[in-house]
Amino acid sequence: MDPNKVGIYFSAKEKKVVRITSPYWLPEPPDWVLVTNQPNETLLKVRDIIKQQKLLSDPSAVTWGSMPIKE
Repeated sequence: MDPNKVGIYFSAKEKKVVRITSPYWLPEPPDWVLVTNQPNETLLKVRDIIKQQKLLSDPSAVTWGSMPIKE
């Protein structure tokens, strides 16, 4: 797995972030944006990054999501 794809991804549509540490499922653009390569970042810090990157005007509603289950 490419280590540059590990981290926390954000979906503005869903107002969710997911933590990716394995190649099980990789979120795809444009729906998902990698906001940090630090998979252990806190939700507060991730919200701050989202605001700094101007991905969402009010990131206070952003919550943790989960990866879809593969069949």
